[in-house]
Amino acid sequence: MSKESPKYLRTSLAAAMMLGFKTGRFYRNAKLPCINLLLTYTSGCAGNCGYCGLSMRRPGAYKDKSFIRVEWPIYKLTDILESISRSGDKVKRVCLSMVTNKRAIKDTIEITKIHRQNLDVPLSLLISPTILDKNHLYSFWENGADMMGIAVDCATPYLFEKIRGKNVSGPHKWRQYWKCYEDALEIFGRRNVGIHLIVGLGETEKEMMEVIQRSYTMGGSTHLFSFFPEPDSSLSKHLQPPMGQYRRVQLARFLIDEGISSFEDFSFDAHGKLTGFGMTDEDISKIITLGKPFMTSGCPGRDGEVACNRPYANCLPGPEIRNYPFYPEKEDIEKIKVELWR
Repeated sequence: MSKESPKYLRTSLAAAMMLGFKTGRFYRNAKLPCINLLLTYTSGCAGNCGYCGLSMRRPGAYKDKSFIRVEWPIYKLTDILESISRSGDKVKRVCLSMVTNKRAIKDTIEITKIHRQNLDVPLSLLISPTILDKNHLYSFWENGADMMGIAVDCATPYLFEKIRGKNVSGPHKWRQYWKCYEDALEIFGRRNVGIHLIVGLGETEKEMMEVIQRSYTMGGSTHLFSFFPEPDSSLSKHLQPPMGQYRRVQLARFLIDEGISSFEDFSFDAHGKLTGFGMTDEDISKIITLGKPFMTSGCPGRDGEVACNRPYANCLPGPEIRNYPFYPEKEDIEKIKVELWR
């Protein structure tokens, strides 16, 4: 029997550990307050995104494919709900991710209804704009989702087309993603919708910060990932961005999304590399010392703190942490200060 949604869902390996389905320990005792779920179908996802482990072009059976370089085991929805219910206040949010499969629309609505009936935990949706219209977004909101994410991923139309669109025979369109973002903001409200962006796909720092500003100006926020090559994907040989590049973008995102500074205040060299944040060194140093700019950016729990912190989703557990799933300690801050302009 096929284990497909809506009766079955994939969970991230970290979520499976959190729910007691898998054994293991988190590096530096990181905590996972968000349960990340993924719809699953034998027919898979229609996308051919060059960096994605679920791409149709990636070899292997869909059920065996990793996503963000880790296993996503399949469990019954009823077992997942029961385990979340037993977890008490450890789970601050649930995030359900769609794939580009037309069955995903009906199943997302059904699972959203079931979630509302069984759990008193906020629910985010990571949606696939390619198969959705505005009425679908309204149905998601009406049935209990309170926040929404859209994985734009690429910072420019050119890179989007090259990695996700016609160039790879993919179905996704840049304009459609941004129209969906606009519609979602209208329905869910300001700061309740965010975009995902992957640093290191070939954009300049200037291009990345410009699109982060666009997201904020429209009324949303940005959740950052550092590119991390997926084995056997089209971009499996593509290198991760230098740590300095990622740290500068992290800090710029924080300044923009917190309304402290803006793209117009930043300065860049001829190659689009950031050279200044439009603030004094003293003020920047104070913000760096907070540590928060370098933590995972994601949907919050009811306490206002980031719940979807995705421990080690874009780096190996170890000293080269890219998104801190906890507040960086003093030694981490000193390391970050060195990395920032490396």
